[in-house]
Amino acid sequence: MSESSGLGIVYLVGAGPGDPGLLTRRGAEVLRSAEVVVYDHLASARLLDLAPAQALRICAGKSIGHMTLSQSEINAALVEHARAGRRVVRLKGGDPFVFGRGAEEAEHLRASGVLFQVVPGVTAGVGVTAYAGMPVTHRDMASAVAFVTGHNDPEATDDHHRLDWSALARFPGTLVVYMGVTRLPSLCRTLIRLGKPDTTPAALVEAGTIARQRTVTGTLADLPERVAEAKLGPPALLIIGSVVDRRPSLRWFEALPLFGQRIVVTRPSDESDRAASVLEALGAEALIAPTVAILPLEDYTPLDTAIDGLSEFDWLVFTSANGVRHFLDRLEIRGRDLRAVGHLKLAAIGPATAEALAAWRLRADVVPNSYRSEALAAALAEQVAGQRVLLARADRGRTILKDELERLAEVIQVPVYRNTDAESLPPAIVERIAAGSVDWITLTSSAITERLHALLPDALRSQVGRSIRVASLSPVTTAAAERLGWTVAAEAQTYTWDGLVQAIAERVGKDRA
Repeated sequence: MSESSGLGIVYLVGAGPGDPGLLTRRGAEVLRSAEVVVYDHLASARLLDLAPAQALRICAGKSIGHMTLSQSEINAALVEHARAGRRVVRLKGGDPFVFGRGAEEAEHLRASGVLFQVVPGVTAGVGVTAYAGMPVTHRDMASAVAFVTGHNDPEATDDHHRLDWSALARFPGTLVVYMGVTRLPSLCRTLIRLGKPDTTPAALVEAGTIARQRTVTGTLADLPERVAEAKLGPPALLIIGSVVDRRPSLRWFEALPLFGQRIVVTRPSDESDRAASVLEALGAEALIAPTVAILPLEDYTPLDTAIDGLSEFDWLVFTSANGVRHFLDRLEIRGRDLRAVGHLKLAAIGPATAEALAAWRLRADVVPNSYRSEALAAALAEQVAGQRVLLARADRGRTILKDELERLAEVIQVPVYRNTDAESLPPAIVERIAAGSVDWITLTSSAITERLHALLPDALRSQVGRSIRVASLSPVTTAAAERLGWTVAAEAQTYTWDGLVQAIAERVGKDRA
């Protein structure tokens, strides 16, 4: 039966082991169209942001030692919403069918007459081991791998679900044990007692694939003591076998320039996903805390008037990628197409804005070398003299570009979108700042800086610029931060998000050196 039949359906989606980038394309696709999301405890809350804002989010809360909903309550919720005709995503860590009880949920749905699909995910046994630099198979070391659960005590005599640990002790490949950290001493003792050499390489990986990943290596004989000394805990994965010895040459994740850095992104929600992805690709944990929001205009009259009179202008100037998107979307709504701007010269404040134009097959005629209003005004000065300029921008912000160009040309400035203040910071982010589990806060404009200062509780403002370092996009942003008493630890040399990330990476590199 097709997905467009109007009947409810449940998607059992594997979220992967932690890194949000490991979610499959199919998983992201069904999340974006979800009406209900029933989710377990996830290493990254960013995955929930893929669902529509209006989607109902239900926390099942399943994690080590904690469960908000019982399995029967989860089953009932899935059936209830699907029978109401809704598209339901059951978001589970790892893969739904690898120690995830996904098969039980699918069987319940089938017995209840509910349509379902399974969207596999990257299981921890493959994802975590790869991020820790330990291949589960290797031509010279292991031609087989066994995934087992260490949830039950292998030394218990009354366990009716005991694994054949004797066979596992003789297994010639790699053993990957899920949920094994609490039983680690017992697991190691059992394997040694049943014949596995106590010199067998072994490793435990905590919080694999995310910025707080930690790995301890040793042998079956000494790994429990080493793990206890390092105070590793769940979620963790135990790897046993000679492939552990490949880690020194294959550990790549922990070598990334921003590995372990916990960085708050304060940009608007519609810009934060790409910004976070850049950080995560370099090993950081991105924490999303928008301080401003990009919204449609409440009154389109000035913009519509300008669009209807485009033939009277010589230049069209954009100061943000958001401005490009909102302007050209409105152009279409007004029944026009790109021919309406064909006679105009186009200017963009920086490469991100120029890229937004390029997405519409438009090429900017002017992009300044320094991506700020002063530089754009200087770059346009000799070209716009005596001409009519349409400046499309947010409904608020610095007026220096308009002020400078008006000395030479006739400038009409129109808002194309609203830039509004967030009413609060996400509670989880405030808790992280209060707990001292944030390393950096990024600031990309004066407005964002001022709004963050206003939203932070008084007791936390003093941590910013001290125990929590500040990274600034430009000298203008730095000045705003310093006016508020915040010291800036890194400032972008090129005033783009990539330039800001590079500045953080350089500072972190110096600290590590």
